[in-house]
Amino acid sequence: MSSFHVLGRKAGLAVAAVALGATLTLGAQPFMASHASESPSAAPVATAVPVAMPAAGFTDVAKAVTPAVVNITTVLTDKGGDGRNVPDEPRDRMEEFFGAPFGPRGFRGPQGPPEPRGHRGGGQGSGVIVSADGYILTNNHVIDGAREVSVTLPDKREFTGKIVGTDPKTDLAVVKIDAQNLPSVMWGDASKLQVGEYVLAVGNPFGLNSTVTLGIVSALGRGRMGITQYEDFIQTDAAINPGNSGGALVNTKGELVGINTAIFSQTGGYQGVGFAVPTSMSKPIYDSLIKNGKVVRGFLGIGIQDLNGDLASSFGIKDAKGALVSDVREDSPADRGGLKQGDVIVSYQGSPVEDAVALQRLVTRTAVGAKTTLKVVRDGHEQDVTVTIGEQPDTSKIAKAESTDKNYALAGLAVQDLDRDMAKELGLKGHSHGVVVTGVAPDSGADKAGLMPGDVIREINRQPVKSVKEFEKVSSAVKKGDNVLILINRRGNALFLSAKV
Repeated sequence: MSSFHVLGRKAGLAVAAVALGATLTLGAQPFMASHASESPSAAPVATAVPVAMPAAGFTDVAKAVTPAVVNITTVLTDKGGDGRNVPDEPRDRMEEFFGAPFGPRGFRGPQGPPEPRGHRGGGQGSGVIVSADGYILTNNHVIDGAREVSVTLPDKREFTGKIVGTDPKTDLAVVKIDAQNLPSVMWGDASKLQVGEYVLAVGNPFGLNSTVTLGIVSALGRGRMGITQYEDFIQTDAAINPGNSGGALVNTKGELVGINTAIFSQTGGYQGVGFAVPTSMSKPIYDSLIKNGKVVRGFLGIGIQDLNGDLASSFGIKDAKGALVSDVREDSPADRGGLKQGDVIVSYQGSPVEDAVALQRLVTRTAVGAKTTLKVVRDGHEQDVTVTIGEQPDTSKIAKAESTDKNYALAGLAVQDLDRDMAKELGLKGHSHGVVVTGVAPDSGADKAGLMPGDVIREINRQPVKSVKEFEKVSSAVKKGDNVLILINRRGNALFLSAKV
């Protein structure tokens, strides 16, 4: 069976369930590893002029670009960056598929024995120096879960890398090394790419440093791949293999147009279909990570879906173009602006909206605070709705009961808010409320109470829990040694748990 690989991990093709802003869930399972938002400011000014990019031929482009494409090696931790167990993260799938990371002399296949966690792997991935003062753009999955990051330049200089910021939703990350006057690749304009245009992929496949491959742009704007949450991929037939993750995709001028991220393969190796994150997406994310340490995205607070012929007819649309609003989050920018469930958004700031993914791209790249005009079809009639774009909340943020100093009875429990998409994914029908258990520490009070990841907590000691905020308030009243009664929903079934914690 075919699968997507983020040049190092294995996962089946996931079907994208489309929603928007924080409500957007594309159901993307991290892929096999070769594995936005507008930012108001640019990255720090480089102290040296980037390498001149000749257009005389492929040899000149290769000579100009390869000095700026680095090898990134990591030492893994056994836990994610926030201390939680993350057995289902992309890196684990990469190692399950390929065995240990590929070293420069170790060409192990999919059955190769894995190295112990915490050991250094060779040729883990690639990165691109995009600023002469040491800023490197790479894939999130290359450095995800890393305790140490080592960056080796083609001239054999080695540096310790510092992770500036990551964006798992696009599988991008920025790493900084302490150096000046480095060779760098100039940013290119991916929006000017055309199908059939020549491109070169540069990286370190299988630990073979400074490898250059040639291909064409096979397609543009690839989405709904189930690779990342936000997708707008360049598809290319330039050879991309494990270890190319985070490497450069450049045009014939030697300008960076994409970051090599994933392949579609039945074997785990190159089969002519590779994907790169375009610079139209990666440049704003790079700028935002450097300025804010996070990605600031525009947010409406609606769930959306595509139209088909029957839906279009039902909602008074002549053709199946536009984004159907399936849900409006209470007190969201969309709610305050007057958007309603059942509206069909056909235009955004004067730009036609072809489908839900197109609307997603437009909204996430809109500056926070911007007043935006949307043309909607409501009850068969067109009308304009003006919405002030908000900042997308961090839906990955969890509440942790972890302070033993506070005698916290449910220490070791991590939860997050339940939204409609997650409720559907968990098999919950009808109106559901509560918080979802995302992690339970072994031998903790939560573990002793019998809680499991995926449980939806609805009540604690008969007190309703509808949000993380309510969970924190109600659970803080439970002390160690107390009997606690917890009402949960597990796989669609209501269940009371009683334990002395």
